[in-house]
Amino acid sequence: MAELDLARLLAGMEPRLNDEAVVFVQMPQGISPTFGWHDDALIGAFREAEGWTVILRDGAEGSLPVLFRAAWITLLVHSDMAAVGLTAAFAEALGAQGISCNVVAAGHHDHIFVAHDDGARALAALKSLQIAHA
Repeated sequence: MAELDLARLLAGMEPRLNDEAVVFVQMPQGISPTFGWHDDALIGAFREAEGWTVILRDGAEGSLPVLFRAAWITLLVHSDMAAVGLTAAFAEALGAQGISCNVVAAGHHDHIFVAHDDGARALAALKSLQIAHA
């Protein structure tokens, strides 16, 4: 069942650093975000007025320019999409370490993308946040 309570969300975050890097790319206007990729290469996509921003497994971008190469951290707690404060709490913890983050909230989990070289430090900061609220 999805969790709404911030204290329980923080105590149960269980951040996991995924093994592989991902890349954010900007699709040219008029090109579908699934064009040319196997389903397992596509992590996520968001449509803006300027075109699609796509998150792919590193190496699947082909000739598309990479906007951002990231480490991908998943919070294993099943967060309710209406929960208040979780994103603010982990963004503050990461910001205190000088780590910027990009966040995608999906149906079951929150996914945090940080600069690839900051992955281990971000994971440590998130685990410290969880321990502080356990």
